[in-house]
Amino acid sequence: MKRLSKDFPGKPSTGLLDEGPDAEQRLADFANDDPCPVLDPETGLCGLYEARPMTCRVFGPPVRSEDGLGVCELCYEGASDKEIAACEMKPDPEDLESDVLSDLENSTGAHGRTIVAFGLVSLGD
Repeated sequence: MKRLSKDFPGKPSTGLLDEGPDAEQRLADFANDDPCPVLDPETGLCGLYEARPMTCRVFGPPVRSEDGLGVCELCYEGASDKEIAACEMKPDPEDLESDVLSDLENSTGAHGRTIVAFGLVSLGD
């Protein structure tokens, strides 16, 4: 985490992201060529595997967001848009994440968007 902290687009100690247009661009540019900050470079294992975020749990299947259907190009090379759409999954159909986030915000007083790996690792500091 230390190697990415200096460029983190927010507060590395909490994982909370800055807000505003400049912050959005800094987030879009952040660590694009780096592996996940909680991936152990020696073993290749995830340091948060048991509590890994939804993004990691659903990596691979197409997931719809406000930007459209997000997909890993490597997983669907040569597939048509129709074939990709047929694989779409809904990661939180009952919106349980909203309740968890609300409870977390109420119990910690912290509000805002995070990069989950930074947020979880900061809990162990």
